[in-house]
Amino acid sequence: MPAFLFGQAYRDGEYLRYKVHYFFLNAGYATLSVRETVLDGQPVFHATGLGKSTALSSLVMEVDDRYESYFDRQNRPLKFIRKVHEGDYRKDVEMQFDHRRHTVKVIDKLHKVTNWFAVPRGVQDMLSAYYALRNVDASRLKKGDVIDQDLFFDNEVYHFRMKVLGRETIRTKYGWIRTIVLRPIVQAERVFKEQESLTVWVSDDQNKIPIRIKAKLLVGSIKADLTDYKNLKYPIRFTATSNQAAD
Repeated sequence: MPAFLFGQAYRDGEYLRYKVHYFFLNAGYATLSVRETVLDGQPVFHATGLGKSTALSSLVMEVDDRYESYFDRQNRPLKFIRKVHEGDYRKDVEMQFDHRRHTVKVIDKLHKVTNWFAVPRGVQDMLSAYYALRNVDASRLKKGDVIDQDLFFDNEVYHFRMKVLGRETIRTKYGWIRTIVLRPIVQAERVFKEQESLTVWVSDDQNKIPIRIKAKLLVGSIKADLTDYKNLKYPIRFTATSNQAAD
């Protein structure tokens, strides 16, 4: 992670909703929300990510995914829950992070198996990594910058990298908005077509919320656009013209 951190870019009650398209079909929706709560007597943030297919796309493959992360004020993950239902594929896993011992306890609830894994200092889960990355000071990001983060997923530690491609003004249902264009380096040959198949446009402001996501999959492509947002910590600026957004 870069040393230049801005501070927490989110607050209790933040909610984001996205419409997901596969080719030209409305394939489903995804939501991201975060709440303040208490875990084992400690104040934490509880983030939830949901993904669900529409009735029509469920005829091809039903998707009903749930991700939850509990992380502290320093964005260190404490507990991560992953419940996945994608066609015939199922996953029901809970991960418990011990930052003093640098280990993760993984409980596979479907197969009733528990394992422990050694992890590096500062490791993140999928959701806590997203919220941690939003805390980077966007005003200091420039084209060509790379953000690195260790991520624990599927019983392995991945060295996650995010490249800054530049800035772009894009049109949305709310109007035009200035964005930072990011390119995560993802795992190829599993879901994505190649390592650089995913592009994310995030608001070029203190919120740094995803506005648009595009990905080339092994079969076809997918696009997700922001369709609703609530309780952002900072004002977000949409404009009637692209020139106004670029100013």
